[in-house]
Amino acid sequence: MFEMPGELSEFTIYFLIIASMVTSFISSAFGIGGGAILIGLLAIKLPPIALLPIHGVVQIGSNFGRTLIFLKDIKSDVLIPFSIGTILGSILGGTFFVQIEPWLLQLIVALFILWSVFGKIPAIGATHVVFGGMFSGFFTMFFGASGTLVAGMVKTMKLEPVKHTATHSALMTIQHLIKVVIFGFVGFVYADYFLLITAMIVSGFAGTLIGKKILVNFGKKYFKLVLNIILTIIALNLIWNAIKMSGYLISI
Repeated sequence: MFEMPGELSEFTIYFLIIASMVTSFISSAFGIGGGAILIGLLAIKLPPIALLPIHGVVQIGSNFGRTLIFLKDIKSDVLIPFSIGTILGSILGGTFFVQIEPWLLQLIVALFILWSVFGKIPAIGATHVVFGGMFSGFFTMFFGASGTLVAGMVKTMKLEPVKHTATHSALMTIQHLIKVVIFGFVGFVYADYFLLITAMIVSGFAGTLIGKKILVNFGKKYFKLVLNIILTIIALNLIWNAIKMSGYLISI
């Protein structure tokens, strides 16, 4: 009944399965980065129409696996306000995305991330979580990988490393689930990629288990350092892309 997509080569299928494991390991061990890396790799190999839907489903599997593993460490009081914000933001994103320049959105997100790394941001409350869900939900309808933005928000909660990863994973599970449902409503057929998605989810869970061991043994000191480095690199890359997309820089 289910077959691997005919347009994908055997090499591509194995490449995507391994990519899912490696990027899940990165997110589990360092709290951020895996989703953004994965969507970049998927963009190389998948048809554009399948990119965001498949990324969303695979990220549900990856983040839900981490959510289960770190279940007792989740900051549960932020889940409902974040869900409300994500629903509102996703609806707004689907309505107004054609009216906003992609480069401007990338620049705004990059500046927020840098603020979360270098600025003095107060501990976040429920109201701020709603707005964080709205902003990241809006963003995910454009570019798919909103994990960096959500990680910046979670960083302001000043949680321990394991609690950071647990809470971030739970929030991303919610956000990707909402996005996947929306893509289903607009007509994407997930069944065509069922086996590939399943294999990527399984390999991603394996990467999560390996990453957990690294996270537990890594320590608070190095976790914060690596998290800030990854966030800064991603933000600088977004700024670079925004400059190129804006037309102010001649491509070379």
